[in-house]
Amino acid sequence: MTPPRILVVDDEPDLEALISQKFRRRVRKGELDLLFAHDGKHALEVLEENPKIDIVLSDINMPRMDGLTLLERLSEMETDLQTVMVSAYGDMNNIRAAMNRGAFDFVTKPIEFDDLDRTIAKTLEHLELLRQLRTARDNAEQARLTLSRYFSPTVVETLSRDPEAIEAKGERRVATFLFTDLADFTQLVESSDSDLIVEILNEYLDGMTRTIFSHGGTVMKIIGDAIQVIFGAPVDDPEHAAHAVACALALDEFAQGFQKKLLDRGIALGDTRIGVNSGGAIIGNFGGKSYFDYTAYGDAVNTAARLEQANKTIGTRICTSESVAKGIDNFSGRPIGRLLLKGKTQAVTCYEPLSEALVDSDQVRDYKAAYELLEASDPKARQSFAALLVECEDDPLILFHLGRLLAGETGADIVAVG
Repeated sequence: MTPPRILVVDDEPDLEALISQKFRRRVRKGELDLLFAHDGKHALEVLEENPKIDIVLSDINMPRMDGLTLLERLSEMETDLQTVMVSAYGDMNNIRAAMNRGAFDFVTKPIEFDDLDRTIAKTLEHLELLRQLRTARDNAEQARLTLSRYFSPTVVETLSRDPEAIEAKGERRVATFLFTDLADFTQLVESSDSDLIVEILNEYLDGMTRTIFSHGGTVMKIIGDAIQVIFGAPVDDPEHAAHAVACALALDEFAQGFQKKLLDRGIALGDTRIGVNSGGAIIGNFGGKSYFDYTAYGDAVNTAARLEQANKTIGTRICTSESVAKGIDNFSGRPIGRLLLKGKTQAVTCYEPLSEALVDSDQVRDYKAAYELLEASDPKARQSFAALLVECEDDPLILFHLGRLLAGETGADIVAVG
C-alpha cells in the first residue's frame, strides 16, 4: 500500500529540517512520504512531477507565489489533495481567506507537533472518505451505464433507487413479451463482407433498441439480429400491452425505413417480423451472483416467439395475440384468424395491429367485412377476398386468406403455423 504523501511548502530552511526530524521514524517505516518546496511556484513544479500527493502543508507569506495564491491554483487542478495552511499569520482575516479558497484546516506557528499530527490524521480521514464517496459514485455511474444497455431510462432511474429489484430472484407476474427477427439475414451474412455486416447490424440494433427504450421496454436478450423484449417488468406498468403494441408499430416503421435506406445502396434486407403476447411468466434475474441475465420463462414467452415466426406463414410483419388486444382500450387492428401454433394444443386468436388512422380506412373496413364472411364459412368470402386483392394487390394477408379459400379451406382456423 502506498503511504500518504505530504508536500511541505515553506521558505524557511529550518522548517524542512524540523519536520524531517519529527517524522523520520514514520518515513523510515514507510508510513509517510515527505516532499518539500520553497514557495508556491516550486510547489506547482513538484506537483507536476509527483501528481499523487495527498496533503499540502503550506505557509502563507512566501516569495514568488504566496500560499493563498497557491490555494487558488490548487483549486483549479483536477486532484483530490487537501491543503492545510501552516502560518504565523493566524489572524481571522487570513484564516477566512484560506478557508474561502479551499483550505481544509489552519495550523498556526510556532508549530505544536501534536496538533499537527492530529490535523494530518483528520485530513487523511477526510480524504479517504472523499475517495470512498467518489468510488461509490463511479461504481453507481458504471452500474447505470450497464443497466442502460438493457432498460429504458425510466426503468434505469427506478432501479438506481432500488437495486434489490434486480437481485438474483424471480417472481410470477403478468407482462407483455415482444420478439423480433430479421428475415433472411443469414443469407446476407454469408454473401457479404464482414465489415458491411457489422455496420448494418450495429446500426439496425442501435435503432431498434433506442425505439424499444423510448417505449419503456426492457431488452431481455439480443441473439444475432433477434431481440427479446419485455414490457411491465422489472417496473410495473399497467399499460404494458398498449406500450408493447405502440413499440411494435414504431419498430416496424424504423425497420421499413432502414430497409429502404439499404436498398438505395443496393443491399436487400429482409423484413423485420414481430410477435407480441401478454400473459403470466416467471420473470427475474436468473444469472446468479456473477452474471446478469434478466429474462422470463413461461408459455406466454414461448407464444410470443411463435407469433413472430407465424408472420412468415401468414405474410404479416406484426402478429399479436388476443390477450394483447384485450389489454388495450380501443385496440386498433384487423383479425388474422385462430392460429394453431406449432407445439400448442389450443389455437390463439391473433390480430395485426394498425395505426388509428389506418384502421378506419376503406381497405381495412372491407377486409373486416370479408373476414366476417370467412369466419362464418360463407362461400361469398372467396369472392370478397378476390375483389380485395384487385384493390390491394400488395397486401400479403389478403393473399394468404384467398390462397386458403382457393385450396378448399374454410373458416378462420389456421393450423400449424409458427
